[in-house]
This record gives sequence, C-alpha cells and structure tokens, in this order.
Amino acid sequence: MDNQGKERFAKLLHHRAAALQKGEPVAPPIVSATTFHLPEVAGASHVYGRMSMPTWEAVEAQLGILEDAPCVAFPSGMAAISAALMAVLTDRKRLIIPADGYYVTRVFSAEILAAYGVEVIEVPTAEMETTDVSGGAVVFLETPSNPGLECCDIALIAARVRAAGGLLIVDNTTMTPLLQRPLDLGADIVVAADTKAPGGHSDILFGHVATRDAGIEERVRNWRKLSGAVPGAFEAWLLHRGIETLEVRMERMCASAQTIAERLAAHPRVTNLRFPGLPTDPSHAIAKRQMSGFGFLIGFELASAESAEAFLAACPFVTQTTSFGGTHSAGERRARWGDPVAPGFIRLSVGVEPLEPLWGAIKTALDVTQ
Repeated sequence: MDNQGKERFAKLLHHRAAALQKGEPVAPPIVSATTFHLPEVAGASHVYGRMSMPTWEAVEAQLGILEDAPCVAFPSGMAAISAALMAVLTDRKRLIIPADGYYVTRVFSAEILAAYGVEVIEVPTAEMETTDVSGGAVVFLETPSNPGLECCDIALIAARVRAAGGLLIVDNTTMTPLLQRPLDLGADIVVAADTKAPGGHSDILFGHVATRDAGIEERVRNWRKLSGAVPGAFEAWLLHRGIETLEVRMERMCASAQTIAERLAAHPRVTNLRFPGLPTDPSHAIAKRQMSGFGFLIGFELASAESAEAFLAACPFVTQTTSFGGTHSAGERRARWGDPVAPGFIRLSVGVEPLEPLWGAIKTALDVTQ
C-alpha cells in the first residue's frame, strides 16, 4: 500500500471519533431494528429496515473512505454485481464481460440479462484493451481476472469506453481498494465481494458498489430498496470489525504470496505459474503500473486433475474450499466449476499463517504428489 493509502486507512480507523459523545461506544452497535419511531415521517433519520439501517451506514462510511466515493452495501458480492448491472443496463443493451472471469457473473449475464434483451459479449481479459467498445456499451472488467490472474490496463480501457459513450464497471474483489483504485483510473463503478479479504474470516457474505456518479448511485440505492437485496445488521457489524484489520492482514498475505510464488516458480512439478508480482509474469508490467501491491492469489498447474487433488489433500495448511481472502490459506481445483483452465489448475489463496510453516507444508505436499 502506498503512503496515501496508509493515510486513508488511518483515517478509517478513527473516522467515528469526531462524532462520539461522552460515554458512547467506540465500536458501532448492532442495530437490527426493522421499524423505527415515526410519529411523522418528515425529518426521520430512519424509516424502515429495507430502506436504511444504522449498522449498514457505519460500514458504508468505512468503505467510502477506502474507495474515496459513496458506497452502497449489499448482502453478497453477486448482489452488488447484479445491482450495478441492472442499474445501468436500461437504455444500454450491450454488455462486454470477461470470458475468463468469475463464472457466476457470466452465468447471470447469459441466463438473466440476455433474457431481458441485453447482448452479452464475452472477451478474454487479455483482449479487453483492443476489443470493440463502440455503441455505448457497458464494459465489465476483472483485473486480475478470477481465477487466471490476467491483468488489463484499466486507465486505457476507461478512456476508450468513455470516448465511445459507454460505462466501465470494474470488479475489484481480488485487490480491494488498498491495492488497486479503479475509480481513480477512470472506472465509473467499482463492485466487490467484501466476503473475501475485507471480511477476512470466511463467516459473512457481503458486497458493495462504489461510484462517484450521483445518478448511478441513486439508481443502485433504489434497486436495493425496491428489490429487497439488503444486508443484515449482524453481517454489516462483522464486516466493520473485519475491515479494521484488513491492512495488517493484507500486508502478511501479500508478502507471503510473493515469497511462495517465487519458490513455486523453482519447483519442478509446477507449471504455468501466474502471480502478477513475478517479473516473468505476462501481467507484471501492467500490475506494477496500476497496483500498489500484487495480492495474495497465486495460480499454477500440476500435471493432472488427480495430481492437483492429491496435492490439496496432502497439504494440512491449505484448506480445500472455494472462495478466497480468508485468514486460512485455501486451495481449489477451479476446473471443477467449469472455469476455462487446465484440469490441474489450482487457485491458491495465501492466508495469514507464518510463512515458513506454510511453505514447508506446501513443498512437502508437492514433493509427494505424483
């Protein structure tokens, strides 16, 4: 994280202090009320739980500091993604999405949005910089892509999309606003699954939409209110707590991932290693230019699906699970979900375990894998 990011995070940790009265709790309370005292509606701070809730607002304030933009909270990353897409695919009916991105975004686009007359075009992340964005298209990026960790130039694509009268949405789940700032690079909207690193403990679903366009923000908030896609107070409270340790967790996770990627590169059983922090990675130059860190996700291949499954079963410090960004290192053979990757491809999410025991377990499991 750069110095500006560190200053922003320090502000986040103390942003509630100025408004606290004597004797009030430093941590925000969990307010789970759905109804509020309303002798009259005019001037009421809260009206009904589907419209607003104090604990959502506390976490939206945190996220707003990180994004340097208004944020709208949702009960999952996909709820945030679908809200952003539904808010802008009204008069716009052309959507360009990554063919190698998160598979649920692709399924939602193909099975739901297409049924409403949206033309869905899938383009590999590596080709996004040169693809045809004419006609006021909505362009949706993941960079690095999930799970392949391919990067593309956000600023370049944002300029091309804007010149063509379109809108750019960036899914920034893999990096978080600590390591990559798509709004600063020209994106119109950022979406993210805070289920991952911001929550950090694999115990909540949460997501958010961030935008500096007041009209888009209003449509996204209206979608949340009318669709009922609202987060729970307890989940918001857990996310608020998780975000307060995000910076220190990310520092450990990213540093460990860098070292582990360098060591994996030298292992004879590992092929097609992807990690943006390696100078040999095809995305390294772009990542170095637009990110302030290289993240905690590593992609690599073993010889077969059986080899990948044997490695995961043999490594006691890599949890076999989907998702990523938690305190526990996690690994998954992504082809089982239908991702366009090799059968032996593993997405490794590096957690907060001490480096050497973690690497020792990974190396031992690799050494015994056939």
